[in-house]
Amino acid sequence: MAQYFSLGIRHIWQELSEMQAPGFYWVNADRQRDADLLCQQIIAAQEESRSLALICSGDLPDQQWAEHLSAARLKKCPWYTLPEKKAALWHLTDDLMRALRPKNRLLILLAHANLWQTFTSQELQSWGNQLNSWLEQQQCTLLVLCYGSGVNKLKGQLGGEHRLLHGLASLQWQQDHAQYLVNWWSTENSIQANQSFTLLSDELGWQAKENNNQPSPTLEHNDSSRYLAEKRVLEGAPALSSNWQLLENNTQVMQLGMEATAATLIFALYKTDEIDPLAQHIHSLRRSRGDGLKIAVREMSASLRYSDERLLLACGTNLIVPHVAPLSTFLTMLEGIQGQRLSRHIPQDISALIAGVRPLQLKGYLPPEEFNKAVLSLMENTLLPEDGKGVMVALRPAPGLTARQSMTLCHQRRYGDIMTVAQNRLFLFLSTCRINDLDTALKFIFRLPVNEAFSNRIVWSQDIDITAQIRLLTQDIGLSFDDSQPEVKVTKPAVTVAEAAAVERRDPVPITLLSREPEGGV
Repeated sequence: MAQYFSLGIRHIWQELSEMQAPGFYWVNADRQRDADLLCQQIIAAQEESRSLALICSGDLPDQQWAEHLSAARLKKCPWYTLPEKKAALWHLTDDLMRALRPKNRLLILLAHANLWQTFTSQELQSWGNQLNSWLEQQQCTLLVLCYGSGVNKLKGQLGGEHRLLHGLASLQWQQDHAQYLVNWWSTENSIQANQSFTLLSDELGWQAKENNNQPSPTLEHNDSSRYLAEKRVLEGAPALSSNWQLLENNTQVMQLGMEATAATLIFALYKTDEIDPLAQHIHSLRRSRGDGLKIAVREMSASLRYSDERLLLACGTNLIVPHVAPLSTFLTMLEGIQGQRLSRHIPQDISALIAGVRPLQLKGYLPPEEFNKAVLSLMENTLLPEDGKGVMVALRPAPGLTARQSMTLCHQRRYGDIMTVAQNRLFLFLSTCRINDLDTALKFIFRLPVNEAFSNRIVWSQDIDITAQIRLLTQDIGLSFDDSQPEVKVTKPAVTVAEAAAVERRDPVPITLLSREPEGGV
């Protein structure tokens, strides 16, 4: 039975926190301080009876971190330095045989990535094979802790060396925490791949955040090439390969997705009413199955606004494909998310997400005072992006139609779409609607073509302009607009323009027509 050394990181799965002997493991870190902290933690985590050795190259770690280690542990862990030369790596095993008795030891090589900068992929593989043979003879475990600006090149070189390394992982700094990404990690009894953990640091070292949400696996899973799709996303085409499984509806995709760990799940979206149930499905999948799933939503007809896209992304969606994208583009976009892992935090309560992206739970007509308050409250919402909170439109009805009568043509179905009447105009506020989507939105809202029902319109899309106009409405001051928000005049036939010039509609006057008798009498 193989013996194991501890990686030391707290609150991660046991399968990922052990290193077998013999074994060759590699962890890349963006910053030296992160690698130093992990090195200190690994040394402190070993049993007192275990023998270790630390080999440093490049910038030496701060001497203060050794103060956290016991004297007995330091005695069992001699410290060596390695020249920053390529030849020093090639002769590493010879030097270790001369310097200490390496048998059954954990060897930690803490070095800057520049130490391997001149290695080709073939040389790196040859060096690794030489080390593996030596580790097998000595029943040792070698852990390379590599840091610095050259780690990205090493990640590319080592990414396919699963026969060379027993484990490959990365420690990436994310401003206020670190992301621990495991390419693969194997021991005598298990192998895990494509896992991610959020790590926080303290004086004792690194520990995983408690809400990492990934279920600890008990068996090896490799379903990353599997596709579970709602059948309509392929537009009637059959399954593209044996890896594809087409299902009748989104509910079935969700149910089978609950058994997956790294598969690609593809949902179809046809109507606005399907957005909230779909968000619930995606949120449940992401919270239950972790960040290895690739979740895509294909919009089959124009259904999504900016707020809906933000909601789906916040629930854990990797990819949203617009309805205008052809099938070939859709398949190319699917290829682009393969190998991805979701790094965004997914809140436990989905209602908090909905409240953040849809703070205006109103729709339809509001009196002017309530309309003004609702729009101003939305403009003050800091959770929504600047100049992306929505579009306000002032519509002047065509001659013969009053502003209140024009409301009967307007059918607002989305929360956040509100309207009011002021200054003989119909004011609409379309929450989280983009300016380039305005014409499409108006086409769905009005039963008649907008150009026939209204003679002109004024549009505001920036927060500062919307706020200014609302304040003018509050004071009952006429509309103002500059060159950046021109009044859009609707082209009409000549007779309609003549009618528009009339101050008011003329009332019909009844006229009695009499016929004249042949003799000239009436």
